[in-house]
Amino acid sequence: MRTRVAALLVGAALAATPAFAVDVPGGRFRTVLPPAQGVKEVTVAPFSLDRTPVTNAEFARFVRAQPQWRRDRVARIFADQGYLGHWASADAPGAALARRPVVQVSWFAASAYCESKGARLPTWHEWEYAAAASDTRRDGRDDPAWKQRILAWYSRPATDPLPEAGSTPANAYGIQDLHGMVWEWVEDVAAMMISGDNREQGDPDMMKFCGSGALTMEEKDNYATLMRIAMLSSMQANYTSATMGFRCAGGRK
Repeated sequence: MRTRVAALLVGAALAATPAFAVDVPGGRFRTVLPPAQGVKEVTVAPFSLDRTPVTNAEFARFVRAQPQWRRDRVARIFADQGYLGHWASADAPGAALARRPVVQVSWFAASAYCESKGARLPTWHEWEYAAAASDTRRDGRDDPAWKQRILAWYSRPATDPLPEAGSTPANAYGIQDLHGMVWEWVEDVAAMMISGDNREQGDPDMMKFCGSGALTMEEKDNYATLMRIAMLSSMQANYTSATMGFRCAGGRK
């Protein structure tokens, strides 16, 4: 009997194992969000990225290990009132949500989770680099059919229940759910929070959230990426959203 119980516990632990990280080779990359005017390419160093977004079950284990991140204990400077508001209790999402991507988490909470794993959030350019891959090509951005699939996701109501993590096909790197699942936090989101008016670049008012794309956005016909930047630019680090999740990265930036 004891052996049977032990086997069941091991099986449960394996089923709850976090998504493994995928190694992504670096390289020169034509970004839609250049670091400066006149710069169209950036160098992305090799890094690793979680195969799927962090799930509610994974985040619940983090919350139980670090109870300061429970929704009833977290400081409001680190998370707004919506933080984990969809969970069944302060430290448990409920069985129906367990395998779905965690949402309603702030940038601070997402960063703390990744740090607890010895990782970090990906930078924007890392996320963009990995997300540019289609099912078959490492850069599928000139494929109209692939773009249309992404835009079709945008057209679906945000009120639809989220599918389980790992529900979308893997891209050329073996990474899933970069599109068609949730928006995702990036490490340098605060760098996007600048005004589009160059007369205001010294203005410390952080309530302005016009993305840097207003100044340097390349490929302005890339509506899908522009929407990502606009969403991230509208967020402050303690904000949460029913459509904003995250995954962790590792390696050099």
